[in-house]
Amino acid sequence: MRRRAAAKAAALCTRVSGGFRVVFIRFVIDEIDRRSGRRQGLFHAAGALQHEPELAAREHDQLASIFTWFNTHLKRPDRLSLSPRPHRKAVALSWFRHSATTHLAKMRELQDAVERCGRPVRIIETRRVGYVVYRDEFQVAACPFRDTPA
Repeated sequence: MRRRAAAKAAALCTRVSGGFRVVFIRFVIDEIDRRSGRRQGLFHAAGALQHEPELAAREHDQLASIFTWFNTHLKRPDRLSLSPRPHRKAVALSWFRHSATTHLAKMRELQDAVERCGRPVRIIETRRVGYVVYRDEFQVAACPFRDTPA
């Protein structure tokens, strides 16, 4: 039992001096998102690409297939603002947990598809995502701290 717990902890965390800390991963492009004021996430960038008329049918179908997979295997955060009141500005950014290996592999497929369309993608890793407003097994959504790389 102890071995299983240790293996699980190692999968969830990256070793940092003094102990273990969870690492979170975000895929972005360099374009600034008008709602959050931060770099645009890969889901939004790929969604915008799907609506471009010059996108080849093959790329469109691949993006659609990847979105279908995520719609089935990843919950949409039910809260994206600090305030619990309805209609507040959604400024939280989504981050994958380091342990979400299947989801990260699919994100790399999405990254490849977006990069083939001429949009470079960056991967950001951090331990400090901000004020967490949503969490599940695979991801967190957090309103970033001022110094959060996003």
